[in-house]
Amino acid sequence: MNNASLPVEKSEILFLYESTYSIPNGDPFTGEQRYDEETKRVLVSDVRIKRFIRDHLYDTGIDIYVRNDRTSVKAVKEGKEGDAESGAAARLASLEKERPKASSHELLTSLIDVRLFGGISTKKGDAINLTGPVQFALLNPSLNAVDLRMHQNTSVFASRTDNTRGAIGTTTVVPYALMQIHGWVNPFAARHTDLAPGDLVRMFRALWDSINNANTRSKSNQSSLLLIQVVYTEANKKLYGLDRAIQIAPADNRREEQIRSRDDYELSLSLLNTLTQKSESVKEVRYYTEDSSLARELGEFTKFKAMDIAGRE
Repeated sequence: MNNASLPVEKSEILFLYESTYSIPNGDPFTGEQRYDEETKRVLVSDVRIKRFIRDHLYDTGIDIYVRNDRTSVKAVKEGKEGDAESGAAARLASLEKERPKASSHELLTSLIDVRLFGGISTKKGDAINLTGPVQFALLNPSLNAVDLRMHQNTSVFASRTDNTRGAIGTTTVVPYALMQIHGWVNPFAARHTDLAPGDLVRMFRALWDSINNANTRSKSNQSSLLLIQVVYTEANKKLYGLDRAIQIAPADNRREEQIRSRDDYELSLSLLNTLTQKSESVKEVRYYTEDSSLARELGEFTKFKAMDIAGRE
């Protein structure tokens, strides 16, 4: 099916960002960084990426369905970042009061995160389950292998009521990781959530800015590097191995585990150019970066076109 008859184009997303001496995505039970022991790759989940996007949309004044109640007393007591499930239920109840005659579909799709990632309403007689047209890989590995480093810190709060000296904690941090997030945009699912091209632009901006603006203790040292959107000619097309098309080559005989900054490796984009150039399934490759050297290189590639994620032409 041609993309022209659908609300958005079929595409795949590659998003690269740097993380230095931080914890890109801690396990919810242990707090330790998600990690593949065999490949030594750092892992970031799809839930973490969607949370980045949702939080930034909400913080910049855009209403969303699944809010992260970071001030919830229940969340604090249970050591959780937020109570998203109850927050969504409360938001739906509020929408129903504001628009009592609207259907569940109308209420849910009025919110951008539902149009992007889907949503559920269990309203009696009008239940609905919308699958989101935008999805990210369940776990996204870093492009480089990483040796985690142990870090000890002393809290300034008492660990017990009878201990006024605080407590010493031990955790592991990531010295440096170049994270690659892999995502997809499904135009068929977009018909059910009313996703529009402008929603994708807002999502790209939120993704880019949320990484740069993260100010929690474990994620403040992160920087967005490159956003790629591979757009297909038709909704049923697919390019095999896109998530392996960007590679890194350590400089000065370093091992990947010794990388500590962009100065320590070369980012190879030639395979990505070759794959997309040769494929008749690829309409064009849109990119955004604030790295001038990357912008110059990508500007010379066939089918590559700079995009403005601020929504300006």
